[in-house]
Amino acid sequence: MLHIGILSDTHGYLPEEVLHFFAGCDEVWHAGDIGNIEVLNKLQNNFKVVRAVYGNIDGQEIRKQYPNSTFFNCESLKVFMTHIGGYPRYYAVGIKEKLSELKPKIFVCGHSHILRVIYDKELDLLHINPGASGKEGIHVMQTAVKITIDGEKINQLQVWEKKK
Repeated sequence: MLHIGILSDTHGYLPEEVLHFFAGCDEVWHAGDIGNIEVLNKLQNNFKVVRAVYGNIDGQEIRKQYPNSTFFNCESLKVFMTHIGGYPRYYAVGIKEKLSELKPKIFVCGHSHILRVIYDKELDLLHINPGASGKEGIHVMQTAVKITIDGEKINQLQVWEKKK
């Protein structure tokens, strides 16, 4: 069983409250628009495993360390993560085809700054966009998500939110 913290769109600002919310997490996944290397350093100093992808605002320092997308196993589940992904029925160009090919059970993306957790019946996957944890952007609430993965089960979804 693994506890996973999921965030996106920090844009160079990582709230201390998110670190407290993620306390006890085995892994942290960042779905892009990290903003600066200090955010990644802070996550890496606090958590054993940090998985991340770069977003459209991220510079070369971050792009050299992290890919545009990543596909991996967590417990018994396949996970696909990228920054710009859309959501069920409105996936970004090429994403639905990629999801059909890879067949992940969890799809994580960011970019919209809108917290969304949707089960996609057609592709049989859980779509998670954790919204935006940072202060920059159109969002009113800063958000992050925490889940537990136990074998093939996704449990205990929790949301952190703070009015910015």
